[in-house]
Parts: sequence; C-alpha cells; structure tokens
Amino acid sequence: MITVRDYFLSYDDAPQRDLRDEYPLLLTPEIEHNVEILLGPVNGLLTESGYHRKVSSGWRPGPYNAKTPNAARFSRHMTGQAVDLEDYDGLLKAWLVDYPQQLDRWGLWMEHPAATKNRVHLQSVPPASKRRMFYP
Repeated sequence: MITVRDYFLSYDDAPQRDLRDEYPLLLTPEIEHNVEILLGPVNGLLTESGYHRKVSSGWRPGPYNAKTPNAARFSRHMTGQAVDLEDYDGLLKAWLVDYPQQLDRWGLWMEHPAATKNRVHLQSVPPASKRRMFYP
C-alpha cells in the first residue's frame, strides 16, 4: 500500500527526504486533497492486480520538477495528481495492457508503456487526448 508519506518522499539520487519539509510554501491544501484522491484508486488497482509496487516519483514541486530528467513542464506530479510506480519486471504494465478496463474502473489514466521504461505512470485526471492509455 502506498501511503501519503511514500508519495511525498524524494526519489532522486540524494538522500531520501520528505519534500513537504523542503518545500512547505509550495504545498497547498489543494495538492494534499489531490493526493488523497489519487492514492485511493492507485492502491485499489494495485490490490486488484496483485502487484506490490513502490513509488519512484510522487509530488514534484516546481523547482524539483525542473531538475527531474524528461519531466513535463506542467507535470501532474506538481499538483499531486500523478504517481510513477517502479515496474522493473514490467508485470504491472503488462497486466494493465491486458486489462485496460481496470484503468476505467479505478478512474485512472496511464502513460503508454512505450513511453515509460521501468515504471508505470498513473494519474487521476485525463490527458488532453482523454484516452485511458496515452502518449505524453
């Protein structure tokens, strides 16, 4: 199960730290609410899939996001509406490709597997394309 604390931890090469402490002025009640909305369905999907996964990227405040390689300029990570999960064996990704209706069931959208290496990107809001499985 992914906790709120897991979501707010840093996942770069530096020693792990709670980004809420590092960027307190950038954390808003809206972001905290978005995280609560996101984690319920993500944990439900993980339970249903039978795969336990760790966060590889959660909240990314603007300055942190700017230093993240290949991060979108207006990433949903910045608003607490997206999470990246480790998926080194590709099994979660393959399960979601085989059962895409699970994304709809849990109200989640996923970056296309071809665009994500060793991870699964899930978000709680639709992309511009409105497709459940989309290219960034």
